[in-house]
Amino acid sequence: MRNRMIQAVEAQHHRKNPLEFEIGDTVNVGVRIVEGGKERVQPFIGVVIGRRGSGPNETFTVRRIVNNEGVERIFPVHSPSVAGVEVVRRGKVRRAKLYFLRQRVGKARKLRERREQASERKDAAEDQARESQLAGAAS
Repeated sequence: MRNRMIQAVEAQHHRKNPLEFEIGDTVNVGVRIVEGGKERVQPFIGVVIGRRGSGPNETFTVRRIVNNEGVERIFPVHSPSVAGVEVVRRGKVRRAKLYFLRQRVGKARKLRERREQASERKDAAEDQARESQLAGAAS
């Protein structure tokens, strides 16, 4: 069990809106870069191959291929230099760490896409039906 005072101090540094992604997802990580007096957001698009730590020490590793060379970058989850994480594609995986992707080349590097659950599709269909009923009643 952790000390309450330490938890209180760490809570101040946590991200207000948590990042919603999982291992195996292809993500677009917006990285804040300061050049001179200007600040810009540079995208880093790759596959999340691992996540480790907890609290303010939590990090995730993103791997991408640049000029046929694998590049991995480790990002702190609660860092202000990470502007945001946008999920581009959901990957279907059965492992917590995807280090085996380091040895893969070409099409073998691809992960299967995770399909949407039937319950989620049903909820979306019900929402659309409800919206169309409301639109019909309004006119």
